[in-house]
Amino acid sequence: MRLSIFQHLVSMAYKTQITTTHFFLLLIINSASSQQILNTESTSNQATTAECNNRWIHIRNLPSRFNLDLLTNCSEYPLFDDFCPYLANHGLGQKTHIKSRSWYRTDPLLLELIFHRRILEYPCLTNDPNVANAVFLPYYAAIDSLRYLYGPDVNSSFQHGMELFEFLQYDEPGIWERHVGHDHFLVMARPAWDFSQPLDNDPPIWGTSFLELPEFYNVTALVPEGRAWPWQEHAVPYPTSFHPSNLACLEAWIQRVKTSRRTALMLFAGGGGISATPNIRRSIRTECENSSINSNSSSFDVLKSNGIYSKTCHTVDCSNGICEHDPIRYMRPMLQATFCLQPPGDTPSRRSTFDAITAGCIPVFFEELSAKMQYGWHLPEEKYAEFSVFIPKEEVVFKGLKILDVLMGIPRREVTRMRQSVLELIPRVTYRRHGSSLGLRTTKDAFDMAIDGTLQRIKDKIANLIEG
Repeated sequence: MRLSIFQHLVSMAYKTQITTTHFFLLLIINSASSQQILNTESTSNQATTAECNNRWIHIRNLPSRFNLDLLTNCSEYPLFDDFCPYLANHGLGQKTHIKSRSWYRTDPLLLELIFHRRILEYPCLTNDPNVANAVFLPYYAAIDSLRYLYGPDVNSSFQHGMELFEFLQYDEPGIWERHVGHDHFLVMARPAWDFSQPLDNDPPIWGTSFLELPEFYNVTALVPEGRAWPWQEHAVPYPTSFHPSNLACLEAWIQRVKTSRRTALMLFAGGGGISATPNIRRSIRTECENSSINSNSSSFDVLKSNGIYSKTCHTVDCSNGICEHDPIRYMRPMLQATFCLQPPGDTPSRRSTFDAITAGCIPVFFEELSAKMQYGWHLPEEKYAEFSVFIPKEEVVFKGLKILDVLMGIPRREVTRMRQSVLELIPRVTYRRHGSSLGLRTTKDAFDMAIDGTLQRIKDKIANLIEG
């Protein structure tokens, strides 16, 4: 079997002319994946039957054209980006520096690869789909969507997913037919909006129609951002650049966050806000610019005299994606800020929300779809007041409400309590490194929370199905 894998990848390398580095990367991924799948039974037996009760997952054996083959096209979409450099370390990307033990240049598009690698370590895998409580489809949907969004198939985006569905129908169809897809789930590393183009759009507009296909209505899709009224999908955290490999690394980082001196009242890291049209990002930039001029106001003098802050607002310009693979550019300022502003951009949610939590910076939201209506498994809706601030964007943009006034009006004792709540969230929104220590595995991370939520969702769906 290993020989056939090697021959397959040699053929891939020849046909696509991928670099030697990328070739061996794919070989390592495929070898690790294949060996893990071969050892599924022994891996599963490491957990007791009681521990895995109602938690068994079967990984559907998909042809490599649905996942690994797609990685060989990593440089073929000039209108998008060349994501080849970020395939390293099974999708975590290259380390930020040689001696780094936890920080990588992670691209959010590779959440599918990260998730695939992690699920191979899941202790309750089974080769028997008939006893599985859930079936995982290792399909790199977002990467495959690039050919419809930026590539040659842009005018046939309504076909996205049909090849997968046809395969599921003729290859061991009983697996799908057992619950008509209700027990299947996959990861899609782009906002659900990108997969929600109506099937009858002519000519096609932005996006593919994967989530509009009736064939996939029953499947659970894990996405970094869901729609306002999701039917198929559930939002999971964007991957940040922090991926600890052991408990000591996680605890050391949390301790650093806890003791970091917060010298700025609030921070905005992002782009936009330069158009003439009124919007929340423009209001934030204007207020930050004015705050440096008016930082001698009496209310700020009180804070400054107490030695709390040296500046009211700090901005990090992340225009044109310059921050995306450079966590040092924005993490250091986040460590020095008390509040991190999370205005919506092209879509309501932001990866920056999870960067801020990782830095112990209290997130400030301006619309509920940015997080409260998204990440219920990882950020419980009923606890948002404990770790975040909500300021309606309409109040800021159209009614002149000052963000600084709201934040400076929060008692210092309350700020301390909120930051403690943020610290407790760090493990829940972190995707730890694959192959991490046993000690770290006792702490549930973003992947574990996603699996727990998915299993419960599927259990509820099947129960409803049985009840009619």
